[in-house]
Formats: sequence, structure tokens, C-alpha cells
Amino acid sequence: MKHLPQFSPHAWNSLHRFRAQEEGATATEYSLLAGFIALVIVAGVGAFGTALNGVYMGLVTGIKTALGIP
Repeated sequence: MKHLPQFSPHAWNSLHRFRAQEEGATATEYSLLAGFIALVIVAGVGAFGTALNGVYMGLVTGIKTALGIP
């Protein structure tokens, strides 16, 4: 491995710069975090919507019963 820098200094320098560069890592991490948050929001809204639908259906049934509507 110690002969690799002598073999191709340009490739070795390019590889070293690539490994040291972390500018895009933060953007990638934030985009993954935003995606997971969006997924949790969509799942939460779906579950809440289903529960809310049950509440409204119970309310409709109660009103229909009180008014004598079949």
C-alpha cells in the first residue's frame, strides 16, 4: 500500500480529497431526516383521519337516531 502514492500521485491526491470532502454529507443527512419526518406525518394523519372518521360516523348515527331518520 505504501507504493500506491508513487504509482499514481494524481489519483492518490484525488482519492484523498474525495475522502476528506464532507460538504454533501450534511445535505444528505438533512434530506433523509426530512423524508422520515414526512413519512411519520403522513402515517399520523392517516391514523388520525381514520379515528376521526369513526367519531363523525358515531355522531351522524346519533343525530339520525334522534331525528328518526333511517
